[in-house]
Amino acid sequence: MTSLLRTIALTVGFVLGASATMAGTELVMVEERGCIWCARWNAEIGPIYSETPEGAYAPLRRIDLRGERPEGLTFKSPLRITPTFVLVDEGTEVARLEGYPGEDFFWGLLSLMLKDNTDYEGGTQ
Repeated sequence: MTSLLRTIALTVGFVLGASATMAGTELVMVEERGCIWCARWNAEIGPIYSETPEGAYAPLRRIDLRGERPEGLTFKSPLRITPTFVLVDEGTEVARLEGYPGEDFFWGLLSLMLKDNTDYEGGTQ
């Protein structure tokens, strides 16, 4: 992502982020120690996620696959694969992406998840 796109993403993200936080939309990343695809996501997406419109709209929450489930989160089916990205609205799963398909595909799939399941209209990609 170029510096200009990051600047635009950060600006738009702050504007969109306030309404998303109040609405309770989050992206839950289910990970586990030793997961190479989690590490790859952390290297490629992790440093910039919160600076994008998607990250501002659906802040990231991380949970461990083997750990206790946080109260207030409801999943449609068991969590088995890492990483799994679960889009939740008011604590309830509305969409899921199992695995990390690489940077280019991740942004497109996340954008579709957001647009199909929330009132999100933005995007960086």
